[in-house]
Amino acid sequence: MRAIRRFTVRTVLPAELAALGELVHNLRWSWHPETLDLFAEVDPALWAQVGHDPVALLGAVSHERLAELAADRRFLRRLADAADDLREYMTAPRWYQAQPDGAHAIAYFSPEYGIAAAMPQYSGGLGILAGDHLKAASDLGVPILAVGLLYRHGYFTQSLSPEGWQLEHYPSLDAGGLPLSLLKDDGAPVKIRIGLPGERALHAQVWVAQVGRVPLLLLDSDVAENDNAARDVTDRLYGGGTDHRLMQELLLGVGGVRAIRSYCRVTGHAEPEVFHTNEGHAGFLGLERIRELTEARLSFDEALEVVRAGTVFTTHTPVPAGIDRFPVDMIARQFGGDNAWPTVPVERILALGAEADPSRFNMAVMGMRLAQRVNGVSELHGEVSRDMFKELWPGFDLDEVPIGSITNGVHAPTWVGREFMELAAREVPSLLEKGRGWENVHKIPDAEIWNIRSILRARLVQGARDRLRKSWRDRGASPAELGWVDDVLDPEVLTIGFARRVPSYKRLTLMLQDPERLTELLLDPDRPVQIVIAGKAHPADEGGKKLIQQIVKFADRAEVRHRIVFLPDYDMTLGQLLVQGCDVWLNNPLRPLEASGTSGMKSALNGGLNLSIRDGWWDEWYDGTNGWAIPTADGVDDPDRRDELEATALYDLIEHEVADRFYDRAGDGLPRRWMEMVKHTLTSLGPKVLAGRMLRDYVVGLYLPAARAAHVLSADSQAAAKAFAAWRLKVTRAWPGVRVEHVEGSGIGDTPEVGASLELRATIALGDLEPGDLLVEAAYGRVGPHDELIHPHHLELTAGDVDDDGRAHYSGVVPLDRTGAFGYTVRVVPHHPLAAAKAELGLIAVPEEPAGMTNGILR
Repeated sequence: MRAIRRFTVRTVLPAELAALGELVHNLRWSWHPETLDLFAEVDPALWAQVGHDPVALLGAVSHERLAELAADRRFLRRLADAADDLREYMTAPRWYQAQPDGAHAIAYFSPEYGIAAAMPQYSGGLGILAGDHLKAASDLGVPILAVGLLYRHGYFTQSLSPEGWQLEHYPSLDAGGLPLSLLKDDGAPVKIRIGLPGERALHAQVWVAQVGRVPLLLLDSDVAENDNAARDVTDRLYGGGTDHRLMQELLLGVGGVRAIRSYCRVTGHAEPEVFHTNEGHAGFLGLERIRELTEARLSFDEALEVVRAGTVFTTHTPVPAGIDRFPVDMIARQFGGDNAWPTVPVERILALGAEADPSRFNMAVMGMRLAQRVNGVSELHGEVSRDMFKELWPGFDLDEVPIGSITNGVHAPTWVGREFMELAAREVPSLLEKGRGWENVHKIPDAEIWNIRSILRARLVQGARDRLRKSWRDRGASPAELGWVDDVLDPEVLTIGFARRVPSYKRLTLMLQDPERLTELLLDPDRPVQIVIAGKAHPADEGGKKLIQQIVKFADRAEVRHRIVFLPDYDMTLGQLLVQGCDVWLNNPLRPLEASGTSGMKSALNGGLNLSIRDGWWDEWYDGTNGWAIPTADGVDDPDRRDELEATALYDLIEHEVADRFYDRAGDGLPRRWMEMVKHTLTSLGPKVLAGRMLRDYVVGLYLPAARAAHVLSADSQAAAKAFAAWRLKVTRAWPGVRVEHVEGSGIGDTPEVGASLELRATIALGDLEPGDLLVEAAYGRVGPHDELIHPHHLELTAGDVDDDGRAHYSGVVPLDRTGAFGYTVRVVPHHPLAAAKAELGLIAVPEEPAGMTNGILR
């Protein structure tokens, strides 16, 4: 028989051990080894049995053992020290508290969070990044208040069929068995409500996870007030069809804001001044904030300015297919008719998500229109995003599309092997204390680093054998058939790791392009290679499952199965084992479809070397000697031919450079040239790839400017917001009357020479605007074969007289500071001190193209 309901009965701790519960329910333990050591001491055998899950440990430990610990003075001293350390960590001023004009609270929204394997609320890179974001914020004292959903089945666990086909399982998660507490008000659970069409409603309760200093609010729709469909909204991560996905995103965005309001009211937490939308899934939060403000008697346009000023939007998607888009009529039903918000017209909502296809509502486009600050997650991804969304700012060059970039980072205490953390604390203490001193890594003896690398590789080999044995048993093999698993992998052999989600663009099977060549590399008698692979395909991605099956079938072959393995159920625990134990991290996506990637960063911090296509973060931080770049066959349109070329380049690199350097040993047995690369990798990448660097970039570049803008627009009963909204409306309506009527240049003669100056004069029709509403600029510089300006410079022209007919005269001097083809033009853009970018309104006026002008460029 099966139980109709499951729940967790929590133990009652003796008074002497009360602090143990405090430690368990703050997820700081997930990156604090000393606290994990304390948990292990509670019952070492049980700790291993529960998979190092502190909540499960307390649920399973016997009363007799707890009584022993309560009388153990040594354990109680250690417990008291750990609790004191946590309290000091939670309250002491940190980096952020020294920043001027910082926001009192920053709301961070993400559909998934990878905090610890014991909380399976993540599917891949987006969730792992969000988890690292919160941990780094906690370490730096950044006052983030995070919001997500609590998925009753989390993301699926993965196993393999006898034929190597991915199988999904959705184990039920009980919130009572997770390190969570239910948000209550006067003893009653706090509930939020969202109206649905047809007089239905979506209700949710709010669970709170404490991630160090950061509260994480997780909304749960499995409550009695909901009908069956509404209860299932938070059943599983990225599950269901379009209707289901819309309900999840409504709950995350609209419900998330309402949960924040309830949490702040109940706990006294400061209200957020900045809202950070991590990808478009939470975009509806902006609509909820507009509703709040319009019900407080602001107009829609005024509320929109307040919301935009304090909103940051991060896009993680380098391809249009990866963006959530809903049918327009579905959005119209949700926000219109009998379910409409009286102060928020549905037409304005639909306009925010409008894209080229009039039948679709685009969540990323809405997110960008609701945010004054937008960024991608690597420099290359910023470039790709500017090109992808350029139609939102027509007429502007790609360089001026207001989408910046902050390259992702990783949380070292979570991902770096403990042995390396202890080595750093001993040899370069400033690394952990202040994040400085990376250059001193060169002073650490090669033997010390190599010894740790050998320990971590051996740990990976043993862990891989354990997981492989379990996988084969799940596939139907008997223990008697699995003796060969004891010899799988070798702790002395060059080990390459490849682990990630399995969409087609990540090219899991590129290594199989030439199976014979791969087999030769694996079985080389002098310089063998072994490969450890892991990854999950989305349950609906049949193509991804076929790629996994191809890898599994190759790895099942008797002649190579001791050198290449596929390990099912890729999660944080396996991820840590891989990035710590592999010598080389392989990444071979189709460039430029990898927005950032972070696994290679984790490997680098563990003394691993990257072997990667120059995509995402590797494109900007590869320096020629901190790893290897796989050449890309750019311009080859045939995808099969491109794969063939890039796979051949991969094989050649492994054979002639990677393996050659790894097995080139000095008389003491150490690979000296390899260690040179490892140390250079640590010194060149270490300061860059940390989540702490990433968080500082967000704070300085986005959060603090957003907080200042939000403060200005919200002050004095939103007086500045009202004025800015009125100005925007005035400029937008008057813009058709703005024209560049005449441009002339003089002072350079018939044969201009470098060093000369071009005197430029322009006549601008102002229409119904004033000179102060506009910025008139010369754009000048190198021109291409079609007279297009290439990365032009801009010079603000000086306003002169204004004629009675509304024509203004501008002038300026353009330096001829380079030889070769040179061009210029004049443009007009709106100007206001509260605008964050010249392109913010998406309005621009340039000269028409009369005779003598080509593409708006005067020569």
